[in-house]
Amino acid sequence: MRDFTKYDVWIEGIELSVKVYEITESFPDNEKFGISSQLRRAIVSISSNIAEGCSRSSENDFKRFVEISLGSAFEVKTQLIISNKLGYLKDDTLEELIIAIDKLSKQLNSLRNKLK
Repeated sequence: MRDFTKYDVWIEGIELSVKVYEITESFPDNEKFGISSQLRRAIVSISSNIAEGCSRSSENDFKRFVEISLGSAFEVKTQLIISNKLGYLKDDTLEELIIAIDKLSKQLNSLRNKLK
């Protein structure tokens, strides 16, 4: 069993989750159950799937959960772009978050490639 709290990708995923939660606080109330909720679920899914994958006994199972995390990262990036186009995120905030999610995606991809 792996200690998920030791993975940098998990730590950075948690930090990015907090940022996304803070930012979505300013989204319009009518988005409470729309893109705001979807974005929050997707960002939390990244670290959650890493943690769940660490509980698995095989490398293949862990790798599958890392792949799910990567898919969630792509989902977050898409939702951030949509949020910007809807006027909920300023361009500079979007750029900052895109840099962070791209970095996280690269880390997830690297971890996935290291697993057999």
